[in-house]
Amino acid sequence: MLLAPRMSAPTPHRPDPREGAAARALLRAERDGAAERLAALQRDWTRIVESSTSVATDDEHDPEGATIAFERAQLETLLEQARSQLGDLDEATQRVQAGTYGICESCGERIASERLAARPAARTCISCASARR
Repeated sequence: MLLAPRMSAPTPHRPDPREGAAARALLRAERDGAAERLAALQRDWTRIVESSTSVATDDEHDPEGATIAFERAQLETLLEQARSQLGDLDEATQRVQAGTYGICESCGERIASERLAARPAARTCISCASARR
């Protein structure tokens, strides 16, 4: 009597250790750059806040007030984006450790290496990312 081969449950893609090392290096470099941008933005934020508190300006009536308010709002947005990028890169590093880095969270297929090179923290393949739009 012939027995059918036993099928095992699918397991997450385990990248080649070289891929993992390369991914960790890329993510580390991206994170270092993002952390430097965040630090520079925080210095700019501090400079703007300090300069605006040392001068009695009325943002509503002072012609320069609108510029200061705009700069503050713009920096707040850039700070938020930098913090979000750091979080995304940290999560991508966790996926490397878990062996799921480079696997689309939507369809389970491999994310193209070109996409990961351009967006190292990508969670989805191009097809799934395009479908969400």
